[in-house]
Amino acid sequence: MKILILGGDGYLGWPTAMFFSKRNHQVIVVDNFIKKKIELEFGFKPLNSQPSLQDRVKIWNKNNNKSIKIRIGDLLNHRFIKDILKETKPDVIVHYAEQPSAPYSMSNRERAVFTQYNNVIGNLNLLFAIKKNCPNSHLIKLGTLGEYGTPNIDIEEGWLNITHKGRRDKVLFPKKPGSFYHLSKVHDSSNIEFTCRVWGLRCTDLNQGFVYGTSTPEMSMDFENLCTSFHYDEVFGTILNRFFTQAVTNHPLTVYGKGNQKRGFLNLIDTINCVNIAAMNPPKKSEFRVFNQFTDFKTLNQLAKDVQSASKKIGLKTKIKKIKNPRKEMEDHYYNPKNTSLISLGLKPIRFNEKIILDNLKLVQKFKKRINKNYFLPTVKWEK
Repeated sequence: MKILILGGDGYLGWPTAMFFSKRNHQVIVVDNFIKKKIELEFGFKPLNSQPSLQDRVKIWNKNNNKSIKIRIGDLLNHRFIKDILKETKPDVIVHYAEQPSAPYSMSNRERAVFTQYNNVIGNLNLLFAIKKNCPNSHLIKLGTLGEYGTPNIDIEEGWLNITHKGRRDKVLFPKKPGSFYHLSKVHDSSNIEFTCRVWGLRCTDLNQGFVYGTSTPEMSMDFENLCTSFHYDEVFGTILNRFFTQAVTNHPLTVYGKGNQKRGFLNLIDTINCVNIAAMNPPKKSEFRVFNQFTDFKTLNQLAKDVQSASKKIGLKTKIKKIKNPRKEMEDHYYNPKNTSLISLGLKPIRFNEKIILDNLKLVQKFKKRINKNYFLPTVKWEK
């Protein structure tokens, strides 16, 4: 297939590009490097030193039959994305190209506005370009489990069957997002559902939990030159990646608030496997399909204890420390999201266990000298 990956320089985008190229699909990656610019705003650097996208693509293309192609541009430029789709006519469009950080979106007014404008308008430009140039393309859009919040009922996959005053209907599952970033994803989902219903587009919306991990089989072929970025800071780093770096430096694992908050999550490899399953099993015309993309869910306290226990096996003296929660969120809540669709289509999950933790800790240890402990504590607060 011809696969267009928007946000192809990112933590998820780059390994996804290599995965599909290795399987002889024609891959085109698009990026505007806005995440790199935000890193510079805050002064954050990823744990590993990463070659430029152009250099990684050159190295990859030397050793693989199917070359990856690059296009540099911005979804906010509607002519750019229209021209790309007109030129490439992709079978699948994987859309990662959004500002991906909740803390960034909550840090001030300007960043909140940028997040919503960049994400919502960029996605709308893409939808209009698909309608005009490749209406039969399958859009695979990265959403987030954070769209749902923590409702006091089971979280279904995107839709909810309801009975009200004796009548039945099927509606989009109620959303209660926890940041301006998560709100932008809710707006995206509503806009995409509308265009599927009215224009006949086809889309898979992947409501993903947080991702952890530092490697994939394609990266392992030449990790130094083909690696993706590994963030552990408060803006782009996910909680497990932060715990791994804290454990390696004997810094206490910092748990926000009570630590009873439950979160869905998955390994980086499974993120790519889920996207592949969606691509190989496209929805019908006019179908807005939602998959909840996670393989485990635990409380923050459970995650911290798992990392602490595994760390002791390699001689790390890891402590756990509760700190004031910078976020406005429920800390004691019901949480039962469903994820049956991807499992039924063949996903064999990589379960979070001691071996997985040890593998990640050992890889992080190789970059121990690059770890900046100043990144560990949060400075962005939801309530100011």
